[in-house]
Amino acid sequence: MVFLDLRKVALWKIPNSQFPIPTTMLNFNDLKRLKPKTKGIDKSIGDEAVRVTVQALIRLNQTATAISLWPPTTIRTQQSGHYLSAFKGRGMEFDEVRPYQPGDDMRHLDWRVTARTGKVHTKLFREERERSVFLWVDYRAPMFFATRGVFKSVFAARAAALLAWTTHHHNDRVGGFIFSDTLHHELKPQRGKAQVLHFIKQLVEMPDKIAPVQREQIDKESALHALVRLRRVAHPGSLIFLISDFRNLNAQAESHLMQIARHNDVVMLFIYDALENQLPPKGSYRLSDGEGDITLNTANQQLVKNYHNRFMQHKAHLQELAQRHRLLLLHCATTDDPLTQLQHGLGRHHKR
Repeated sequence: MVFLDLRKVALWKIPNSQFPIPTTMLNFNDLKRLKPKTKGIDKSIGDEAVRVTVQALIRLNQTATAISLWPPTTIRTQQSGHYLSAFKGRGMEFDEVRPYQPGDDMRHLDWRVTARTGKVHTKLFREERERSVFLWVDYRAPMFFATRGVFKSVFAARAAALLAWTTHHHNDRVGGFIFSDTLHHELKPQRGKAQVLHFIKQLVEMPDKIAPVQREQIDKESALHALVRLRRVAHPGSLIFLISDFRNLNAQAESHLMQIARHNDVVMLFIYDALENQLPPKGSYRLSDGEGDITLNTANQQLVKNYHNRFMQHKAHLQELAQRHRLLLLHCATTDDPLTQLQHGLGRHHKR
């Protein structure tokens, strides 16, 4: 089943071709042979598959308690300076100064107090009572697309809302970055239900503020700009969720991501649609963006192979990036349930 959103154009470029395919504008009549084979697809898909509502995202509060963001034993050893939990854990804040005791870390000596009193003193630190959780949500044009399940943007909004409610139940601060090719909205971390509701309101309203994007207006560096802003405001020890399909993540963007990951826990939710992985069965398909159309012949096996390889290279690159910088990468298809994916992915990470 193909969903149409005539306001957006999502470009997925076929390798070795002379044109980008505007997949959001897939012509349903010419793609009718694309029969969904993935379980969980509602053949009577309605508006909820292509857009989210405030009411629907509020209802996710009821199930968000099933998600655990970190284990309760998040502590850091004074001797090694490494966190014992699967995540790096919350940041450390200054607590008090006391006289030196055998076994204290020499790096934590307070030389000013020592000089003033004539006795060696040590700084003590404690885990921050609250942690900031940043939700970085991609609303660029390619996210408004799906051939099965729900739009990638809808999946992203639902996952972000679940994580926001979970953070609220942990009594921690929720911060957000929602960005498109032309707009961005930032929410500074705050605690409370009102903050979650404000974030949800932005998730719902921002798509309507995004003007139709022409090909020449696509900002391939919008994700880079959003990472730069995130790096400036993310407090060390924060938990950061990046929710995107991670297109156009260039070397400069990856450099900022590396810097963010040095002092924070980072989880990447990679959202993709089945058609981005594999072209439809052999045949001739007409694709339209509402202004013009092109014909795609999937009988060309080399084109089909190159298309699939391009997706697999993108997927492998994200996996390598995650391993290199110790990030958690979760693969999310548009037919998956966000709650199940977060439970499974975060739960498995905690057990490592």
